[in-house]
Amino acid sequence: SDHMENIYGYLMKYTNLVTGWQYRFFVLNNDAGLLEYFVNEQSRHLKPRGTLQLAGAVISPSDEDSHTFTVNAASGEQYKLRATDAKERQHWVSRLQICTQHHTEAIGKNNPPLKSRSFSLASQGSANSPGAQRRPSQNAVSFFNVGHHRLPTGRRVPIMQPDHLVDVREMMSQAEGQQRDLIRSIECLPASGHLTSLDQDLLMLKATSMATMNCLNDCFHILQLQHASQQKGSLPAGTTISWLEPKISLANHFKNGAAQNFPAEINKPASVREEQSIAEPCQLTREPEEINPDEELEDICDDKEDDLGAVEEQRSVILHLLSQLKLGMDLTRVVLPTFILEKRSLLEMYADFMSHPDLFVAITNGGTAEERMIRFVEYYLTSFHEGRKGAIAKKPYNPIIGETFHCSWRMPKSDVATDAGTNSSAHSPSEQVTLPKDPEGQAEPDYYTVKFVAEQVSHHPPVSGFYAECVERKMCVNAHVWTKSKFLGMSIGVTMVGEGVLHLLEHGEEYTFSLPCAYARSILTVPWVELGGKVNINCAKTGYSASINFHTKPFYGGKLHRVTGEVKQNMTNTVVCRVQGEWNSVLEFTYSNGETKYVDLTKLSVTRKRVRPLEKQGPFESRRLWQHVTESLRDGDIDKATEHKRALEERQRNEERLRAETETPWCTKYFLKDGDGWVYHKPLWKTVSAAQTQQTDSN
Repeated sequence: SDHMENIYGYLMKYTNLVTGWQYRFFVLNNDAGLLEYFVNEQSRHLKPRGTLQLAGAVISPSDEDSHTFTVNAASGEQYKLRATDAKERQHWVSRLQICTQHHTEAIGKNNPPLKSRSFSLASQGSANSPGAQRRPSQNAVSFFNVGHHRLPTGRRVPIMQPDHLVDVREMMSQAEGQQRDLIRSIECLPASGHLTSLDQDLLMLKATSMATMNCLNDCFHILQLQHASQQKGSLPAGTTISWLEPKISLANHFKNGAAQNFPAEINKPASVREEQSIAEPCQLTREPEEINPDEELEDICDDKEDDLGAVEEQRSVILHLLSQLKLGMDLTRVVLPTFILEKRSLLEMYADFMSHPDLFVAITNGGTAEERMIRFVEYYLTSFHEGRKGAIAKKPYNPIIGETFHCSWRMPKSDVATDAGTNSSAHSPSEQVTLPKDPEGQAEPDYYTVKFVAEQVSHHPPVSGFYAECVERKMCVNAHVWTKSKFLGMSIGVTMVGEGVLHLLEHGEEYTFSLPCAYARSILTVPWVELGGKVNINCAKTGYSASINFHTKPFYGGKLHRVTGEVKQNMTNTVVCRVQGEWNSVLEFTYSNGETKYVDLTKLSVTRKRVRPLEKQGPFESRRLWQHVTESLRDGDIDKATEHKRALEERQRNEERLRAETETPWCTKYFLKDGDGWVYHKPLWKTVSAAQTQQTDSN
């Protein structure tokens, strides 16, 4: 072929977390089927620093950006490379793919597929079994020639026309059936022996075959769109075609946490249904603890989650785990390996979303209902960046039932934005409500305090409740979240089902809001997180609402982490503010008067939370509960961390079993069931209401 020429040039190669990206001189040797690299062009005559056999390799453009791509050799070795721009990446990828295909087909001719390997491993254990017939010289390329069907020599493949899509659908249905047969055959292999169901090559085949079929279905969908566009006219310029992610409407699944009929819920044992079987809200039997913010100290813990060493070392474990999963499977009951865990609980992650308390407190200082809604949108969009610890997708600990987390933030009053020309309160003096003062009569501090408490109120389904309040500004937020995880092939989707309500008691306003879905992408290579879905913020009293879209990266074109939104007055249907940008980078707010405001999230000051020392925490508080797991992860001792994690999970199972046997319902500590949701037992709106009643009586 004219395209089979040797090419060379500089590319950036990812080495490790310490060294990072480095420029290296790469040479594609088409004759030998090798990709070689050298320190620089001058050392090209020396021995290569590294060499990859391209026969059987997979060349994959990365979905992280338009410059990066990976070369995955059949041996398991991988190069992660980056070109200077999208055009150069395409040049390298196309030449590498041509070379790879040429040498893979050459090996296929020299090593034809074994007859007993055509999607049927029923003969395992016999002399004709694949394990017995696998020659020492047989490499991974020929091993993966499973059921390939060759066209007769000289027969040309016709150009696919749109009206042939029915035939394509039929072929794909057959391939899906063969893939299912293959998986079943592999799983029927013995657990020990010459060829087992845990063979690394077979695990790789299982893990990737599901993703391949999913990808083919997405491509088929794109062909259908193209067919439709040819009938109605071409697609408009700039059109992007997205991957087929599950389009989950939070409103259709849950309204304020109300469960719909999920198939996985039907056959639950009594121990799993116990939280849902209580007709009346359970009274608190464990006395809630009043946490004194003065006992809390500024947090010095800074566990950045950028270490991928453990993930690389445990690749076979990940493959084995993925091979057991099916597309759409609920991961709630799947025990994930310890090395992919963050060093914090999910309850603490919710607290980290409050790391800009100055923006939170400033919401109530808005002089108009319009400004308060815009301020809430600004705070909401800035909360997700700090909630993630680093760019790598790791999973926080699953809280055990009854687990709690407490913290607080302090910020100088001078740091909180006020509204020019207006009072900090929108009420007249006669409407002011005075909360009970400290009996010791201490002077008013020059800082605001935001207190936070979270509790795992249910195990199946996993539901967390969290509550934050600023007493001085008479504002609080109450929320409950059910995290539903699903396996999507080469990614994992997490739906944050539930609802939150922000109460601005000075204005008598309530803002209801939901949370976006999260996706862990590229779980076989370098996992990363993106958010997706549409969320709504509404204030019934003022008639203002906000609609925010978190955009997942399209299949073709588009940017990462993009978010767009608008704030409108529902009565007049007038848009008063538009926002666009990236939720982890820069946001642009455009107001109805033509003004524009930019918020750089990477430069926003972060207020460190205040947490009690471990020795003062209760046994069910997150950091004390998980302290041994966290310490082991910091030390890099995965086995020890797994042992401690297993002990906690086993204790939870035993306690759950005991409650089922004795028919004892679980009772929460800080949150009470309220209809379909969960509400903090002592919310600020009750305290203010009681204070108002007391003042009225005294008058």
